[in-house]
Amino acid sequence: MNCFVSSLRLVRFLSSPGMQVPAEDIVHLDKGSALIIFRYLARELAGSLFAVTIVLLMILMSGRLIRQLAAAAAGEVSLDIVFFTLLLRLPSFLEMILPLALFIAILLAYGRMYAENEMTVLTATGFSSRRLLMYTAGPAAAIALVVGLFSLYLSPWGAQKMEELYKKQAQLTEFELLVPGRFQSMKGGSRVTYAESLSDDKTQMNKVFITDGNSILLADRGTQYVSDETGSRFLELHNGKRYDWTPGSLEFQSLNFDLYGVKIADELEERKQLRKEAVPTLDLFGSTDPKHQAQLQWRISMLLMVPIVTLLAVPLAKVNPRQGRFARLFPAIVLFMVYISLLIAMKGMLEKGKLDPMIGLWSLHLVYLLIAIGLYLVPEWLRRRRVAAL
Repeated sequence: MNCFVSSLRLVRFLSSPGMQVPAEDIVHLDKGSALIIFRYLARELAGSLFAVTIVLLMILMSGRLIRQLAAAAAGEVSLDIVFFTLLLRLPSFLEMILPLALFIAILLAYGRMYAENEMTVLTATGFSSRRLLMYTAGPAAAIALVVGLFSLYLSPWGAQKMEELYKKQAQLTEFELLVPGRFQSMKGGSRVTYAESLSDDKTQMNKVFITDGNSILLADRGTQYVSDETGSRFLELHNGKRYDWTPGSLEFQSLNFDLYGVKIADELEERKQLRKEAVPTLDLFGSTDPKHQAQLQWRISMLLMVPIVTLLAVPLAKVNPRQGRFARLFPAIVLFMVYISLLIAMKGMLEKGKLDPMIGLWSLHLVYLLIAIGLYLVPEWLRRRRVAAL
């Protein structure tokens, strides 16, 4: 009965955040009230987290979609795979979005509760800052598990599938743009290509003519080749001739060949990044390659960020009701952006061998962990000093 009465009082307090707390209603939390509070906090966090995640995901995916459509228009990728590649990249988007979304969700949800005096009511019922952190740790642990699943398994798997997809597309993209019997500009207009006919699967050209301004290539047939080491695409010409000349001169050189290779395109920067991201997590352990070490530390860092940003957000969400719920939102987001920016910069240094792997990204996590601990200890220390001075 006491649990039921206390729960009713608590619900009344939460539904009327502006009311004053009567002295007779100041109670200590029992299990029933604690469960109500936990559900209430979890519901507030879940609503904010869902909204922030959707907004950030739409922003990130729209930017990626624009770049992919531009690449498809330039003939670098097929339009058929644009939306499929976005789905494969979804885990890598979410592994970065979810820590930030959780951070902002805590600031918004708890900031509102502080601004509307709900936290004051909870404090009056014996709800401490330590208990608030413990209740927040539950949803944060669930998010950490999801981020770990994305970062350690699903993101590398998606990168592997994209790498396979791009490798197949690299064999077809430029040939698919060719129309038999027509002179067409390739590579930004610096090269003109002509093919009398194409095979049914569009992997081989017949009776080929290519000119890049100072040379002409003639061949019976041409096929594409993608280097496994560099990822660059080459056109292999069979049984042909090459003519070279100098502008303004009547002299030219002639060369007969059985096999001749012409580079079509270098590997895209996105594909270079994908090759690192596609390495399975278990294969990264024990590797001495700086790029693999950086990739491993980055994947684990996404997981470590969740508890650290939770420790940061809970004290930063505490605002004076007169300040409003958004009083600390901007400086808190700046603190997070510095965090992620330094992680990216240190990852680049680690890949280039300019940073000791033993220090690596762990040092930055330690610094922010100490900052989070300081946000709890320093205000308490100052409060005790003021009390002692009285």
